[in-house]
Amino acid sequence: MSEPEIVPDIMRISWGPQHPMSGQTRILLDLDGEKVHRIIADLGFTHRGIEKILENRTFLQGIVPLERMVMADTPNIGLGYVTAIEEAIGVEVPERANWIRSLICEMARINSHLYAFGLQAESTGYFPAVFLWTTVDRAWILELFAELTGARWSLNFFLPGGVYKDLPEGFESKVIEGVHYLRRRFQKYWDAMVENYTFEMRCNDVAVLKPEDAIRLGATGPVLRGSGIAMDVRRDEPYAAYGDLDFEVITEDACDSMARTKVRFREIGQALNMMEQVAKEIPDGPVRTKVPLFARPKAGEYLSRVESSRGELGVHLFTDGGMNPYRVKINSPSLRNMYVFERLAELDEILMADIPVVINSIDPWYLDSDR
Repeated sequence: MSEPEIVPDIMRISWGPQHPMSGQTRILLDLDGEKVHRIIADLGFTHRGIEKILENRTFLQGIVPLERMVMADTPNIGLGYVTAIEEAIGVEVPERANWIRSLICEMARINSHLYAFGLQAESTGYFPAVFLWTTVDRAWILELFAELTGARWSLNFFLPGGVYKDLPEGFESKVIEGVHYLRRRFQKYWDAMVENYTFEMRCNDVAVLKPEDAIRLGATGPVLRGSGIAMDVRRDEPYAAYGDLDFEVITEDACDSMARTKVRFREIGQALNMMEQVAKEIPDGPVRTKVPLFARPKAGEYLSRVESSRGELGVHLFTDGGMNPYRVKINSPSLRNMYVFERLAELDEILMADIPVVINSIDPWYLDSDR
C-alpha cells in the first residue's frame, strides 16, 4: 500500500491589532505549522483623512495636521509639504534657513532611528534595556527641539519661505556636545546589540530581500539600501542644504533583517556628521522670506520629494489659484514598505517567531500608511 498524500492545512491567525504608539494595525498570517505561508497587512485602523483635511485648510494651516503622520519624524514630513508650497508660490528660501532645516531633519532622523533600533532589540526577545537606552539617548534631541521650537515632538517649525525663527544663542555648541555624547554611546550599542550572538541569530539571513525584488516591489529608504541599492533623495535630488553637506549613502549587501538594522545604525553616524558640519559651518543671514499669510499660488501641479527616516516621501500638490490646495496626494514610504513586507513570505522562508523581527526591520509607521 502506498503512503497517503499529506496535504498541509493552512491556518489563518490574526497578529494584532497592536502597537498603539505608531498607530494600530492588524497583520493576518496564513501558517503552515510554524512557517508563514502568506502575510496580509490589514491597514486602515487609524485612517484620519489627512489629505482631505488639507483641502479644507490654508497652505499654512495644513502644516500642523500633516506632521501628525509620523510623530517620530515630523520635520522631514513637514518639509516635504512646505517645499511643495514654496514651489507653488515661487519663493526662494534663504541659505541659512536651508542649513537649519537640514540640521533639524537630521536630528529627527536620529530620533526616529533610535526608536526603531530600540524596538528591534525588543523584538529579538533579549535586552529590554536597549530600548531604555534609546529612550534616554533620544532625550537630548527632544530637549534641543524644545529649546528651539517650544515642542518636543510636533514642531511646526518649517514655514513657506524658511523657518519660524533663528537658532538661539549657544545652540550650535549644544549640538556639538550632543554629537560627541552619542558617538561615545554607539560603541556600547554595537557591542550589546549588533555583535551580540542572540541578536545575530535572530536577524541574520532572515527575510532576505534581493536587490531586484526590492526594486520591483518599490522598496524605499533603509529597506532599499539594506538590499544594496544606493538611492537617497538627499544626494540624488539635493534640497535644503544637502547639496553643501558631505555625507555617505549607506548600503548593506546582506539584504536581510540585520542589513536593514545596520543601515539605520550607520545612518545615525552620518546624521551626526552632518549635524556637526552645520553647527560649525552654518552661514549667517536671514532665516525667512516674507510670504503672504493667505498666499494664492498659480493654478497647477507641484511635486516635492524628500528623504524621510523611512524613505522617499512624495507630495503631489494641485492648486486652482485659491487659498487652499485643491488636492494633495502623499506617497508615503511606510505604505510602500508595508507592501514589501507582505511579499517577503513569498521570497524567503519566514517563521511565525520571526514576524516581530521582520516587521521592525521594515520600521513602518502605521499612521504614515493610513494617513
